[in-house]
Amino acid sequence: MNTDTLLQALRWRYATKVFDPNRKIPAPVWAALEEALVLSASSFGLQPYRFLVVDDPSLRQQLMPHAWNQRQVVDASHFIVFAARTTITEADIDRWIARIAEVRNVPRESLNGYRSMMTGMLLDPSFAPQAVHWAAKQAYLALGNLLTCAALLGVDACPIEGFVPAEFDRILHLPEQGYTSVVCCALGYRSADDKYATLPKVRLPGSELIQHI
Repeated sequence: MNTDTLLQALRWRYATKVFDPNRKIPAPVWAALEEALVLSASSFGLQPYRFLVVDDPSLRQQLMPHAWNQRQVVDASHFIVFAARTTITEADIDRWIARIAEVRNVPRESLNGYRSMMTGMLLDPSFAPQAVHWAAKQAYLALGNLLTCAALLGVDACPIEGFVPAEFDRILHLPEQGYTSVVCCALGYRSADDKYATLPKVRLPGSELIQHI
């Protein structure tokens, strides 16, 4: 892939307002997008989130009224709810340390310094009130990665913040699992009727957004 290909994909993408409900993302393409979510960056690599792919059409119908009746929820090929951890526990950290030791085939004791760095920040009482906000930021990193990867694969997407988290949480039974919904994303293929598809992309000039110091 060259720079032109990258920029062309980013200029092509937009927050799709109308999806073609008859077009589905091919299984291999969706598998790649799921793997892209798994490979997303997160602070400490801890991944304090879950990606809920809502396949059940009836469940999507339940969610739509609590997303300002946006049709993307039900018409898109796939719909993801990004859920963030509401608390970070020592068990979460130890599970991650164990996973690193397993994948990299190193003794857990060799990771004690890394573990101490995580516990020093994430288990400090002053951190608890902001834990869910920190976890939400990590989920947004994954969302951004997903949007870029989808564009590169020619898949349309629409990030959605216009929803009622409390109602999504209730329907998806998230609080009892230690999570809360923070953002959503509909993915599929644009409808020919979506007038926004042909509008020029509007951004501030790079000279205003980027400073070299």
